[in-house]
Amino acid sequence: MADIYHIWADKKNGISDLDFASNMRKFLQRLVDEEKMLSYRITRCKLGFRSIQDLPEWHIMMEFTGMAQLDEAFGRVVPKQGELEKAHVSFNRFVEDNIQHALYRDWPDVLTENTTHSKIKADPKMEKKIKGNYTTQELVESTKNIDPSIWKN
Repeated sequence: MADIYHIWADKKNGISDLDFASNMRKFLQRLVDEEKMLSYRITRCKLGFRSIQDLPEWHIMMEFTGMAQLDEAFGRVVPKQGELEKAHVSFNRFVEDNIQHALYRDWPDVLTENTTHSKIKADPKMEKKIKGNYTTQELVESTKNIDPSIWKN
C-alpha cells in the first residue's frame, strides 16, 4: 500500500526528450537512494493519445510509503542545498508552466479496512446494515416484509 504523487508536465522547448528524462531520473533516483521515496516512473503520452487535450505529455509517478515519507522527501528538497538541489533545479528548469499535480493512494487501504474506529459496539444485525453484507435469502425476506403484496401469486 502506498501514496502515489503524480505530476503531469510538458518539457520546455529546446530540451531533448532524453535530456528531460535523464535529468528527471537523476533527481528522483537520488530520493530513492536516500530512502525518501520507494520508487518512481517517468512515462510519456503515447502517440498523443489522451482524451483531455490539455493534459501534459509527461507523467511522473512517485511512490511513498505514506504521508510521513512524502513529508520527509519534501523536507529534503525544500532547503535547496547540495547535490539534490542541483538535480531539482534541472527538474524545474526543464518543465513548462503547464504542470498538474495530484496525490492518490492505493484503495482500499488500512484506513478503509473493516476495523472498528469506535469503542461503541453495534449488535450483529446493525453490523450487517452498516457493512451491507446480507445473504440473498435475507434480502428476499426483507423485501417481503416491506411490501408483502408484491410476493403474492
